[in-house]
Amino acid sequence: MEHPDHGGSKWGLFILLSFIWGSSFILMKEGMKSLSAVQVASLRIASAGLALLPLAPKIFPTVPWKTIPLILLSGLLGSFIPAYLFCIAETRLDSGLAGILNALTPLFTLLIGVLFFRQRIALMKWLGVILGFLGLVALIGLGDRHIGFDHTGYAGFILMATLMYGINVNLVSHYLQGFSSRQITTVAMSLLCIPALAILAATGYFSMPVKDGAWLQSTAASMLLGVMGTAVATLMYYVLLKRAGGLFSSMVTYGVPFVALFWGLLAGEVLGWAQVACLLVILTGVLLAQRK
Repeated sequence: MEHPDHGGSKWGLFILLSFIWGSSFILMKEGMKSLSAVQVASLRIASAGLALLPLAPKIFPTVPWKTIPLILLSGLLGSFIPAYLFCIAETRLDSGLAGILNALTPLFTLLIGVLFFRQRIALMKWLGVILGFLGLVALIGLGDRHIGFDHTGYAGFILMATLMYGINVNLVSHYLQGFSSRQITTVAMSLLCIPALAILAATGYFSMPVKDGAWLQSTAASMLLGVMGTAVATLMYYVLLKRAGGLFSSMVTYGVPFVALFWGLLAGEVLGWAQVACLLVILTGVLLAQRK
């Protein structure tokens, strides 16, 4: 079990996760320059599993066999399937629309908790989630990139992914509270790297030109995405989930725009007052939702 939260440790995890997942979209795009969407997603999962494999001999004996199917289901819903859905969606979907859809995770977390787990959610939390979402929509609307609807069919992939995230948050909160983040993540990713490697082999990844510079660059980006964006980030996410609860953890998706603007500022973009106002609205929503 994780220790209860004290002070601002949950905010530290929130900021780090926002930064890691906010940067993941860049790595996905880089990976798909020379690899297919399925190969990037498979390499992501395989790299995460292989990175955690050294922990497996110590972790697996501490987990009852009857619990492994549930942990595996959590890995499928929280990492494996969404990795493929996001990569496929990113091949066609406008980044603005993708950002809005990704931020539906907290709403799905609330709805699933109420409908299927009989949770009672305070009105203030509902207001916080909705306020943060509206702030994010306004922020993306103010950006230089338009919200394109040319390939709206691909929006369904991200909707499915965010729905799975919402289910997984509630699943872990209600049925896996007795297990640490290392146990859940190591067991799930170690097992899921096997089908990921099989998919890589089936798509001809291992017969591709290893000395090709573009292939190496895309492979490196996909592996970094797996180690940081899945293995490390999932460990941190489950710690945050146990310390701060499912709703606050799911609102990490609201932190992604802050990261996008940070990269924009480094690239020389100008931050306007309207954008600052939108960021304050998002932050206010997060603060309201996390109140006891």
